[in-house]
Amino acid sequence: MRRLGWWAADYAYAGFWQVRSFFGRDDARAFTDGDGVPIVVLAGVYETWRFLEPLIVALHRRGHPVHVVDALRRNRFPVADEAEQIAEHLRARDLTGVILVAHSKGGLAGKLAMTGPEGHRIRAMLAVATPFGGSRYARRMPGRVLRAFSPDDPSILALAREVEVNARIVSVYAEFDPHIPEGSALPGAKNVVLDTGGHFRILAHPRVLAELAALAES
Repeated sequence: MRRLGWWAADYAYAGFWQVRSFFGRDDARAFTDGDGVPIVVLAGVYETWRFLEPLIVALHRRGHPVHVVDALRRNRFPVADEAEQIAEHLRARDLTGVILVAHSKGGLAGKLAMTGPEGHRIRAMLAVATPFGGSRYARRMPGRVLRAFSPDDPSILALAREVEVNARIVSVYAEFDPHIPEGSALPGAKNVVLDTGGHFRILAHPRVLAELAALAES
């Protein structure tokens, strides 16, 4: 019953913010000023940056310039393509000392970007509910976009072999994730397990902002 409650609350949260994302009137460029450490936000699959808007607003209020990668749109591209788009965004704006804040699939693209030619521009990444080891549920999903999260997908296996950057990653995830039964533990990273359930609603968990503050403001 406890897990059913978490599941229901998770989808209620996701549904609200998906609908809210269609009606948001804020321009992402309004969040790019500030004197703090630059933040680049990476949404999950089928999400736009507006899905993470509460976190973006909180970060901006703390003085951080917050950037979104417009080219990702609703994050349906292969992870390798998204990593290239992240690298191009960093290069075009000459961003350095960046902290990536990623949800779900965004964390896969973010980690791959950390291993690439512009990886030196990235200081660290906070990944929330990222399927670093894939999800067995993906094998039953329709379409290539979701099946790419299968634990035996070549992109998941190749990314798992990239271990050097793991020490610069903080992985935050719930003790029960209805989408990632394997969890989001990443060897060599700082793994933070929240005493709750969900894949989406943990974006609003205060520990997420606290871990980010520890990365960016310590």
